[in-house]
Amino acid sequence: MPCIFDGKGCKEQFQLMPGANLRSLIIGVMIIITLSVVLLRGDQFLELLHAMEGGDVLPLVAAVILQFGKYISQSYAYADAFKTVDEPTDRRSMLPLVFGAYFMNVIAPSFNTAGVMLVIDSARQRGIPTGRATSAALLMQISVITGFIVIMIVGFTILSITGHLSLIWFLLGLVMVFFVGVMVAIMFIGYRNPDLMISLLRPVEAFANRLSRRLRQGREFAPWVENVVAGFAEAAGKIRENPHQAAKVFLYSILASTFELGCFICVGLAFGLHSIPALIGGYVVATLFSWIAITPQGVGVAEAMILVSLAAYGAGATLATAIALVYRGIVFWMPFAIGAVLIHRTKSFRKRLKPPPPPLP
Repeated sequence: MPCIFDGKGCKEQFQLMPGANLRSLIIGVMIIITLSVVLLRGDQFLELLHAMEGGDVLPLVAAVILQFGKYISQSYAYADAFKTVDEPTDRRSMLPLVFGAYFMNVIAPSFNTAGVMLVIDSARQRGIPTGRATSAALLMQISVITGFIVIMIVGFTILSITGHLSLIWFLLGLVMVFFVGVMVAIMFIGYRNPDLMISLLRPVEAFANRLSRRLRQGREFAPWVENVVAGFAEAAGKIRENPHQAAKVFLYSILASTFELGCFICVGLAFGLHSIPALIGGYVVATLFSWIAITPQGVGVAEAMILVSLAAYGAGATLATAIALVYRGIVFWMPFAIGAVLIHRTKSFRKRLKPPPPPLP
């Protein structure tokens, strides 16, 4: 193997970066977790194949196409989020990141923060400053939730008119609205008065540390309040500087949720359910519980809620089960499998080599 002499001995000329071994370890862990997910939920995959045999082909093909429309819309939203923070990014390069972020959120359940961290790290690897990358990721995260909330309001309105709106579903929807409201408040109060926002979050940090000391043998979290407020404040500043660009991010996210709603409707039509209010309500409930459930992307919980929602409209158990299995197969298994492949195309998981050292004189 080529080597150079440094006065003490022969060294390899090309060495992996110090982080490469760590990245290899992470990839290995990811493979193990991926196989675990497949083994634990593989029965659902087989049930999906069996259920698809009973549906009409054309609506199911349309459902898959519409779901891909969601991911393409999200890639456009990501690109515009980076443009908002003055970091133009190729839209095509964002598609692997969309699937990679979804994959990370499945194997590392953390209320979607794992996917956000992947976005930030991949941007940093492309030379984008961490602050701007964080601002773009935060803007995207807020827009994704806001896009769903727009559809949720429409769905809840229809459920209320038809008399099928559950109080529990409504309260959980309010939790989503409150969550977005908190993020927006941190963003704009932090921009206007960062000291005030920091003082408001200090008690939350102190409570988290007290809880951590009890659960983690006296260890505390690293200080995070200043970094959070700074990131949100910078995002707010960029939105103020580029309002039209930021608006496009939200429009693409609303379009993404609309595509996914279309996917659910097409799956329902494929199995003979033609009640649009029932299908809109089923989509809203399924997505809501996939967001808030403690299982990865709501696995198991979202399917059960689809059954409950469709049963409220008189759908039989066999019909509702087929719709739930096929829909969740499209929105869970398909992006999970694609993400497992495409995540290696993101900057965070590409191996890089150290440039060779200059020759000795």
